[in-house]
Amino acid sequence: MKITIEAPKQGEEDEIIVRCASLDERLLKLIQALRAEDKLTGYLEDKIVKLSLKEIYYFEAVDNKVFSYTAKETYEIHKKLYEIEQEFEHTDFLRISKSVIVNVSKIAYVKPIFNGRFEAKLKNDEKVIVSRQYVTELKKKLGI
Repeated sequence: MKITIEAPKQGEEDEIIVRCASLDERLLKLIQALRAEDKLTGYLEDKIVKLSLKEIYYFEAVDNKVFSYTAKETYEIHKKLYEIEQEFEHTDFLRISKSVIVNVSKIAYVKPIFNGRFEAKLKNDEKVIVSRQYVTELKKKLGI
């Protein structure tokens, strides 16, 4: 792969051109990272906080509300789970059940449990259940 970096002429806008035979997962992830905002607005009591995606362990839908979990806090997110899933589709976030999207980079390990499901232990010692319909995609994302 050849990478060329050029400075734009004065008055020109910055531009990124991707020239490839086919878009593979790696390129899609790179493009998504360039397009996506690295911040998400979270609400904690009376505070409005800008959260970095890197600090989020997982999102969970509970009683028609969506929450993001970091190492120390839980924030309400004013988006639907499917919107988060679409927005961060080519990032480290992956839906693992009907109500949970996990940051794959925050998984310490996974282990099979009963009925074809997996348990994922996160680096903050929390455990989340991976529904059997999402196990294949998780294995692919983890490279196992």
